[in-house]
Amino acid sequence: MKTKNIIMTIAISAALTSVVSSCQQAQRKNPLLEESKLPYGAPDFSKIKTSDYLPAFESAIQEQREKIAAIVDNPDSATFENTILAYEESGRMVDHVSRVFFALTEAEKTPEITEIEKAVMPMLTELENEISFNMPLFERIRQVYDRDHETLQGEEQKLLEETYKEFVRKGALLPDDKKERMKAINLRITDLQQQWGDLLLEATNNAVVWVDSKEKLAGLNEADIEQCKKDAESRGGKAPYAIVIINTTQQPLLASLDNRDLRRQVYEASIHRSDGTGKINTYSLVSEIAKLRAEQAELMGYPNYAAYSLEKTMAKTPENVYAFLKSLIAQYKPEADTETKAIEDFARQTEGADFHLEPYDRFYYSAKMKNQILNISDDEIKSYFTVDSVLINGVFYAANRAYGLTFKQRTDIPTYHPDMKVFEVFDKDGKQKALFYCDYYRRPTKRGGAWMDGFAKQSRHYGQLPIIFNVCNNAKAPEGKPSLLTWDEVTTLFHEFGHALHGILSDCNYHRLSGTSVARDFVEMPSQFNESFASIPEVFDHYARHCETGEPMPAELKERMLKSINFQTAYALGENLAATCLDMAWHMLPSNKIPSAEQADAFEAEALQQVGLLNKQIPPRYRTSYFNHIWGSGYAAGYYSYLWTEVLAVNIADVFAKRGALDPATGSDFCQKVLSRGNTGDLMQMFSDFTGMAKPDASGLLKARGLGH
Repeated sequence: MKTKNIIMTIAISAALTSVVSSCQQAQRKNPLLEESKLPYGAPDFSKIKTSDYLPAFESAIQEQREKIAAIVDNPDSATFENTILAYEESGRMVDHVSRVFFALTEAEKTPEITEIEKAVMPMLTELENEISFNMPLFERIRQVYDRDHETLQGEEQKLLEETYKEFVRKGALLPDDKKERMKAINLRITDLQQQWGDLLLEATNNAVVWVDSKEKLAGLNEADIEQCKKDAESRGGKAPYAIVIINTTQQPLLASLDNRDLRRQVYEASIHRSDGTGKINTYSLVSEIAKLRAEQAELMGYPNYAAYSLEKTMAKTPENVYAFLKSLIAQYKPEADTETKAIEDFARQTEGADFHLEPYDRFYYSAKMKNQILNISDDEIKSYFTVDSVLINGVFYAANRAYGLTFKQRTDIPTYHPDMKVFEVFDKDGKQKALFYCDYYRRPTKRGGAWMDGFAKQSRHYGQLPIIFNVCNNAKAPEGKPSLLTWDEVTTLFHEFGHALHGILSDCNYHRLSGTSVARDFVEMPSQFNESFASIPEVFDHYARHCETGEPMPAELKERMLKSINFQTAYALGENLAATCLDMAWHMLPSNKIPSAEQADAFEAEALQQVGLLNKQIPPRYRTSYFNHIWGSGYAAGYYSYLWTEVLAVNIADVFAKRGALDPATGSDFCQKVLSRGNTGDLMQMFSDFTGMAKPDASGLLKARGLGH
């Protein structure tokens, strides 16, 4: 009898516990849908669970649908406030949830996040289709545009113009049958891009080159060898060491590896990671995405996707882009040929007269040649570039000198990964300006490359200060040792922080217009310009300090190092030009001329041949099969913007140099006329207002790269 009572008591207790647990779960509020109690309204990753994302999206989407319905059902005549501004406000919660979630899909893509993304993307595309082809909503927007576009001024006029044109560009004026086809295309492209992101991450992780002995890694320094060991352990330990493939074609370790066969393996793993010669093939996705984009353009009355996409940029037309590219190619090719011959001649001094330089040899012998001519190596200078010093004493120091910004680390704000750091940003008067997160170390759940985005964009209308983040893929040193950077990685930190500054210094009324919401061939200008601060003597001396002693880089080494920046730079320009021309080639085709998956390799070669860039020694920075910028991100028919904006950046750097590179008055002027203004005015006019130039001058680009003498 006593035993039975005990069993009953346990059962009742378990049932009560279950009920209480269920009630607690039901009472728990979704932190993504609640106003954050953290400074700046930062996402509280200590409370957000993976299971919160899907219901948060469902709730946010439903909320926007209801707000759109309220706009449409409003019996009052359409006005800027009850239609344009109401539409701007309707998607605020969707934007908030999206910004937090998609930060993880890029940088912390666990299997659970991947599954949620598969469910969420069609939901968001369906919502976008509903809104884009909501004719009663568009009619109200058009009424306001037709009546008020000429009388409104400033940001209100720009917001109205951007809203109206967005609907038109998405197909609001199409006949019904074409609208239905556009909806179907939008859904299919979303699905394909989701598949692309998953497949490319898998391909890159599968392309790891396993190494069975330390001896085969001869030429690498101890830190790099330790990183290879760490990478092997984190990827299952199939061998003691692993060389991880990064997103670009050429791999940095090729400059150091003595073992030629291993160099070949690494290079081939890189270029074949997703072209079907290995385990994974992305070409079927590429072909279908390109075909659907071309059809989108044709539905809108354009001959190809490039013409459709470029209409809203500074370049305006494919013809203008090609004219720009051809002028660079003509000047670049002789430089490239000279550079290649010099490297091969140098290699033959030790390898024999019959040695033929292969693309996997180029970085190796170029590095040796640089060491011989300039007496400098990457290992010698890396010890002066620690991540923390470059960030604090370089990137932040330059921002303080030029713009008056100061930075204070916040350890009380949760992040989505323990490697991240958070800084609060203050203006020159000590006023709160922004939160800045940095996530700098690579891991298997993070896609390749480096980027900037934000958990929240600046908006005076919302009373929202910016919450910005930078992500990179640097190697993390073992515990207790400093993480060291190459010069290329140093400039990447400055580059991405240039984007961050565009967000941090934004001072706009409306979310849609603020920060980096500008054309692709303008958005890269602040980042490319910010790279120039990396080599300004005062800034360089402040961060280039030895990882063990803290001593600044000796003047003699600094002189050699700065001279080496432009050593054999034809390669960097050539790989960029080749990738740019591939992007344009794919997006200049009508839908009935898009190559099949089986034809993609041949098409790539032919496209490069036609522009004189089919060069085994200088392959594209990204081959078609792993060109994430154009197939997975927003750079389709827009990769040229890196070179285009480099021209703008060189022109702006010249202005800074003339006025004083770290002159606060010049920084304030640049901030006021460009960085703070987002997309609130004509972009070329912003450039002209600051530089005093009627149009950009491309003549300085090659000179800035150390070419075209």
